[in-house]
Amino acid sequence: MKISKVSLPGKLQTVGVCAMICIILQGCASKSTVESEEVSIQDEKLPNIVLILSDDHAWNDYSFMGHDIVQTPNLDKLAADGITFRHAYVPTSLCRPSLATIATGLYAYQHGITGNNPSKMVLGGKEGQEYHRLRERIIAKIDKVKTLPQLLKDKGYVSLQTGKWWEGSYSRAGFDEGMTRGFPQPGGRHGDDGLKIGRQGITPITDFIDRMDEQNNPFFVWYAPFMPHAPHTPPTRILEKYASLDLPESIAKYYAMIEWFDETTGQLFEHIEGRGLSDNTLVVYVSDNGWITNPTQEGRFLPKSKQSPNESGVRTPIIYSLPSKFKSGFREDLVSSIDIVPTILGATGIEVPPELPGINLYDNLVNGEPLNRDTVFGEGYAHDMDIIDDPESTLLYRWVIKGDWKLIVSYDGKNASYQKYHDQFLVGPRLYNLAEDEHEKINLAAKYPQKVNLLKDQLAQWYKLEERKMIK
Repeated sequence: MKISKVSLPGKLQTVGVCAMICIILQGCASKSTVESEEVSIQDEKLPNIVLILSDDHAWNDYSFMGHDIVQTPNLDKLAADGITFRHAYVPTSLCRPSLATIATGLYAYQHGITGNNPSKMVLGGKEGQEYHRLRERIIAKIDKVKTLPQLLKDKGYVSLQTGKWWEGSYSRAGFDEGMTRGFPQPGGRHGDDGLKIGRQGITPITDFIDRMDEQNNPFFVWYAPFMPHAPHTPPTRILEKYASLDLPESIAKYYAMIEWFDETTGQLFEHIEGRGLSDNTLVVYVSDNGWITNPTQEGRFLPKSKQSPNESGVRTPIIYSLPSKFKSGFREDLVSSIDIVPTILGATGIEVPPELPGINLYDNLVNGEPLNRDTVFGEGYAHDMDIIDDPESTLLYRWVIKGDWKLIVSYDGKNASYQKYHDQFLVGPRLYNLAEDEHEKINLAAKYPQKVNLLKDQLAQWYKLEERKMIK
């Protein structure tokens, strides 16, 4: 660059020229820094996302959660390498509403999918036209809300559905590719062809990842295998390990199913690592609801687990792993699956919709600071939906955890099935100190009435009920 002469006498002229040179050089350096930062931001690749969901899996049935029999080496490694929340929850303990919450970031009372089926009490029963019409109306609720695959499209993500999916075809929720054909096609209730994943290998996922990597596309994988869910049909080679122990057969099979599920996650992790994608892949793990195996009946559960607001129904570890950004560690903060959608959006730089009630944990996962939260909420409904557009019609429970304290209250919602799992729990308020009683054996409601009233107020502030009455 040519610098013009300036009419300044003696040393002043020299000083002036030098000053101008310094200003120009600083400007060039500043421009270079800005350009460098812009290039760095543009060059930073969006993280790939893999969401792993186990199905009917108790919160403490993992090696990393302290189980002394079940073997989960691959999830143990994920837990050790990622950030693991040991006191995490799903708001509902039934698969369909729980999965809908994980897919939308909304509570069941908001997305409206509160049960698995319409009521079997409708005219014509399960085989009647009215039942099938109501099934379609439940599925149509997914059309009225934004799903995670739809939100991720804003940043060019290509998404794949595999495993459990209740809400019709995979495309209905915005997945670009998928396995589930969906109701009304045969077998569409749980996820039809999608249920082959895991039990018959994970090739659809590995093929998808290969294509996306070759095309340099950021991807989202929904891996929700029908595991360890019944039917409990593990490979003989795994079952033999547990059958040799002094266990009821139903429990041995359930434990073997957990290890089989863990084995499939290891295959997935190995493939991601083999393609050099591990550092930039956000892996999120959660179970849809809990489970306690019936020791006398194969493939059946006990009360206070699935469908229940108790810890064995709603508690689950939640793991976030993104090696390039997160420093690993086990944490005791209260988190919920309601946080998964906003956190994934936070990791991708997509604005979180204001209607989502969960917390975007991403910055906290990066900086490692404790969460500013001491309260989480949940709700429980009957297995079958009664008045399809009135979530309250089948409300049986709401619960709140604040610090160490948990309150469960019951309601007079209509319950057309699975009564034996609920009848003994449709009672007055139940209060537990989870720090001292994580298996909820001692109801302290009578001893601490002020605590009960305080937590009742929190539930009332969460959302207002119009019709349901609390059981006292």
